[in-house]
Amino acid sequence: MPNFSVKDVPEAWAEALRQRAARNHRSLQGELMAIIEQAAHESLSDATESPVVAPSARLQRGWKTIEQIATERRQRFPQPVTGAPLAVDILRAARDAR
Repeated sequence: MPNFSVKDVPEAWAEALRQRAARNHRSLQGELMAIIEQAAHESLSDATESPVVAPSARLQRGWKTIEQIATERRQRFPQPVTGAPLAVDILRAARDAR
């Protein structure tokens, strides 16, 4: 995989990128990868009609909103039947029985 290096980045830009990474709960490296991926995706979208980025890459780079993740989770794991014990309750009871 190729490596990139950017030299002489103004301190104001570097600080803005650090803050952006923190807001997005990413490392600086992760934030830079997300920015590069988005730019590459836009470039590819301009050249072709269908995106070329693999779905797994989108998931790893934070392309889903919290709402999308919560909706998918609710669809995959519906709420338990009323009155059925939750896993946390089962584990708590087992721990307390010691």
